[in-house]
Formats: sequence, C-alpha cells, structure tokens
Amino acid sequence: MSILYTRHSPLATRYFAFIVVPFLALVLAACSKKNDNSKQVPEVLVAAPIKQMVTKYEEYTGTVAATQQVNLVARVEGFLESINFNDGQFVKKGDLLFIIQQDSYIEKVKRSQATLDYDNSEYQRQLSMLKENATSQADVEKYLSKVQVDKADLELAKINLSYTEVRAPFDGLLAAHQADVGAVVGSSPMSPTVLVVIEAITPVYVNFNINTRDALTLRDELNKMGEGPERVVGNLPVFVALSNEEGFPHEGILDFVNNSVDTSTGTIQVRAIFPNQDHALIPGFFAKVRIAIGAPFEAITVPNSIIQSDQVGEFILTVNSKNMVQRNDIKTGPRKGEARAILEGLSENESVIVAGINSARIGAPVNPKPASQKIPFSSTVKLQTKD
Repeated sequence: MSILYTRHSPLATRYFAFIVVPFLALVLAACSKKNDNSKQVPEVLVAAPIKQMVTKYEEYTGTVAATQQVNLVARVEGFLESINFNDGQFVKKGDLLFIIQQDSYIEKVKRSQATLDYDNSEYQRQLSMLKENATSQADVEKYLSKVQVDKADLELAKINLSYTEVRAPFDGLLAAHQADVGAVVGSSPMSPTVLVVIEAITPVYVNFNINTRDALTLRDELNKMGEGPERVVGNLPVFVALSNEEGFPHEGILDFVNNSVDTSTGTIQVRAIFPNQDHALIPGFFAKVRIAIGAPFEAITVPNSIIQSDQVGEFILTVNSKNMVQRNDIKTGPRKGEARAILEGLSENESVIVAGINSARIGAPVNPKPASQKIPFSSTVKLQTKD
C-alpha cells in the first residue's frame, strides 16, 4: 500500500488566500449585520388619550332656499325704457330696477289735476252762490261729487305713474331679466309680464328631513335637560357646510318643525334659518347639515386619523407594559374637530400609538417614545423624537 502526497505550488496557495479569504470575510460580515438587524425593533410615538367635552351630532343633506321669492311683474302697459341692474346682482330695498314708458302716465296725472282744479273752483263758486240763494243745494252737491271723483282719478293716475318704476321690494338677489328694453310689457292684465325674479337670502333657509328615531331621541334628551320639545324651535343650533367647505362654518337656528310625519319616507320636515351675511348660501345649493342630538358629555378622545378598521370593526393600536403592540377594539362616538370620542375599548391611561403605525405589528415589540405634543393633534405629525 502506498501513500500519495500531493504537492501544492506556492502560486496556488497565494491564489486561494487572495480569493477565498475575502469572500469568507464578506459572508461573515453580512451574517453579523443580519443578526444585528434582527435585534432592532421599530420606533413609534405614543401618547395618552385626553378627556374633553363632546356632543353627539347627526348629519343630513339639506337644500338652501330663499326666505322670500317674488316675481316682479309689469303692473301697467307700456314700452320698457330701461333696465338699471346687472343680472345676478344683489340689490337693496327700494333700488330702481326697471322704468316703463312714463310720458302717457305723466300726462294723465296733469289732466286729472286740471279737471280737479276746475271742478273744485266751480264748487267754491256754487257755495258762494248758495249763500245768496242764487243756486240750489242740489247743484252744490253735484259739484262736490265731481270734486271727490276728480281726487280719486288723480290718485289713481299717480299710482299708475308710480308703477312705471319697478323697485326692489326687499334686499335680495336678482335672477336674469326676462324682458328686454323696447318690449311691450303689461299688455295682458290676466297674464302679467314677469320682468325678473328676486330672492331674499339674508337671512336664508336650509330645508332638510330628520328620521323619526332621531326626533324621538332629541325629544328624550330635551326632557332629561328639563326642557320641553317646544324649546327646540328658535333655540337649537344647526350647522351647515357646502360641498367644498371644511367643517361646518355656518351656524343657524332651528326655525320650523312640521307637525306631521311623511309616512312615505318616515321623516319629518325641518327648517333652519341662517344670517348668511356673506351671501355664501345661495338658493338651490345642496348642503351638509349637522344638528346636535343630546347634551354635551365628557369622553376620552384620540386623533381620528389613527383609527383603523377591518371586517371585525374599528380598532386602534396601543403599547402595553412589556412594549408589545396590542389591538384595542373600540366603539367610537362623535367627532370634535380632528378628534374622535372613544366610548368603549380604551382607558385614559393607555399608551396609544400615534405615529409609526405602519411599522407596528400586533404582538411584536416596539420602541415607544413619548409624543412631543398632547393628543388629539394634527394628523401631519411626523415620527421624530429627541435623543
């Protein structure tokens, strides 16, 4: 039996050391780095929920409506001489809007005045003659009657002349004019010519419907507060927002509640009135309506942006005493700004994850850091901590 000895050249040994040893060093470094990463845990910001007063609201869809709407018509016949406004303009009560041909009506006033002056003069002459027994009492009374008729004719002529100027009956928003300059208007008393539509929008109405369940809840809450349902109208605040507005910037008062339920929809017609000094609420606009259902109450709140939901329901993530992430199934209440009331599933001493939620896993450890500001705060808070 022979033993073979393999002899390596110095060149091969150097090649092995040059190639294999650095490769092994890289592998060991990567494994070490992997082990270090496996030991790291994500960092999150935590804060305790705060208590504040909140109010339960219900939201509905409403429609803005004018408090007054009038078709301005031509009350006398004539050519339309001028239009003294721009379509869509807001006007004040008494502003001159249209002028209808006036010359014939001015002449009627003059003729009626002249007739009155003549008959009144003759009446005075008859009175003087009666004192001298130069006329009869019947003639005196005849001219007295003429004077009275002449006065009525003069007043009627003045009224018709005033109708040639069409003025705004109240402060309001005008629609587009419906008759042009030069057109004959007022020629048919049975079908008056509509000149323009004017709507009063200061104040303005918002009409909406509430379901009977909310109406009964509202009644019960008012009874608890010692106020009867009759205190609702004229006292209950109502808030409104247009589709492009944040929050509910317009505040009004409940103005009307219908005395019957619409059996086809199971709702009650309700109306609120708003000052609308900025003319933001225009008749015909759809609006979101918020109305308080019940008295304010104290509740713990968290930022609405951190609340998550799945098929089971809504939940938030918290950190327990062992720095492990846990899920809290919650029952939410009304909102207050960017905060949401938590009615069940959370205590005021728990640590709620408010930033770094995407890196937190239920049942996994995290490195909790206290948030630099109290919650509820803006959802734009970044995951930044101080050393």
